[in-house]
Amino acid sequence: MFGYIVTNPSALPEDRQRRFRAMYCGLCRTLRARHGLAGSATLSYDLTFLAVLLNALYEPEEISGRERCAAHPAKKHDYVTSEVMEYVADMNVALAYHKCRDNWIDDRDLLAAGEGALLRRAYDRVARSYPDRCAAIEAWLDEIHALEAANCEEIDPPVNATGRLLGELFVYPGDDTWADGLRAVGDGLGRFVYFMDAYDDLPEDARKGRYNPLKPLRDREDYEALCESAMMMMVADATDAFEQLPIVRDADILRNVLYSGIWSKYAYLQKKRNAQGKGAR
Repeated sequence: MFGYIVTNPSALPEDRQRRFRAMYCGLCRTLRARHGLAGSATLSYDLTFLAVLLNALYEPEEISGRERCAAHPAKKHDYVTSEVMEYVADMNVALAYHKCRDNWIDDRDLLAAGEGALLRRAYDRVARSYPDRCAAIEAWLDEIHALEAANCEEIDPPVNATGRLLGELFVYPGDDTWADGLRAVGDGLGRFVYFMDAYDDLPEDARKGRYNPLKPLRDREDYEALCESAMMMMVADATDAFEQLPIVRDADILRNVLYSGIWSKYAYLQKKRNAQGKGAR
């Protein structure tokens, strides 16, 4: 989605970093097998987190190995796959396809249009398999576009819409046992991701006159404290739900993402703004 759901490598032992990279490569391998090279090009850390989460919760049989690939032809690397990655790969393609369409609609981005065309057949297959998930993505984008068109000056509507979407995508099809917990994790992360993206983009959006629901708040004296507090509450909702799930496998990697990794960009922005001597809002 937006690239904020990542690990913090400096707080993760090397063997656990290798495990995460193997899962990342496993998702790439699954994307390539199901959707070709165009599909593997959509690989994201955000969806790798979902792959690790579902794999940890349901503990399916894993297939591991070593191979070379188009991205790393010189040296073999480890990979780990499992059946849950097929669902995650399909959601990765669906989100990537709609991101391409969104970029074309918003910016008339020819590169995005070309990438979307390459993904069209793959997306059609995903839409046939998961019509409800794809309908949810389309409904989310329609809602976001409507809010932008109306120049909505409240942050909650787009934040909550993104939370609902990610909440639905985090639920593994065909199982209701852990649906509520997974939905709550996805909802909290989805809200955080949208808010963090708006916070990250605000300086550029303000300069270029683009829509950003944080604009009305940026001149408040408590702007920074307000943003940090809001994001902390969203992450707390996700972590509280996560801790209720019976996860043992790779729990340390998942906690690394939830408690540290997702704050990496925020920490970078704070360091950058402190170095400039003043918040660049």
